[in-house]
Amino acid sequence: MSDKPVKIINGLKIDPIIFTHKFVKTCDVCICSGECCYYGVYTDLKEHEQIMKMKDRIIQSMDDSQTKDIDKWFEAPQKDEDFDSGVAVGTEVYNGKCVFLDRQGYCTLQKIAMEDGELRWKYKPLYCILFPLVIFEGAITVDDDHLNRMHYCNKVENQNSTIFECCKNELKHLFGEKGFKELDQYRKEYLKNNPIEN
Repeated sequence: MSDKPVKIINGLKIDPIIFTHKFVKTCDVCICSGECCYYGVYTDLKEHEQIMKMKDRIIQSMDDSQTKDIDKWFEAPQKDEDFDSGVAVGTEVYNGKCVFLDRQGYCTLQKIAMEDGELRWKYKPLYCILFPLVIFEGAITVDDDHLNRMHYCNKVENQNSTIFECCKNELKHLFGEKGFKELDQYRKEYLKNNPIEN
């Protein structure tokens, strides 16, 4: 982030790179089979606890490419101030992918929510929802490190949009409607002064 005054919305600093960083028009699991989930994800301690409360239901929805041994689902907790509880718990990788990713590239946690008629992200960790965005050192920014490992969405020839345009619903989920309107207004002001080069 630059040394200029930082915009803060709902307690999060806004890295303007989210307005300009090129990305694919939409995220399509059919193209990449959930490649962003291959490496696992960090969950907040409260998200971890919610997932473990649902373990029996999750096990029922898993396929044979996933482990049903709950002791192999998560790494040891670690302190991390970017998480609401101050503690992050990483999901393990099994068969070369997050333990909750099925063979078709779909998230078991999201499938369960949809089966229940709930918001598709009800049980899904926030950092899964946000990718390719991430909260780092109190700022919403681009997860460059993870994004650089992708085989499709990080290729220039596939990038015909911006991360902001692709992730509007995710940003509304994070900030709420009021916060998102404030973010969009900040985006317009920022781009007026810093137009994107084609």
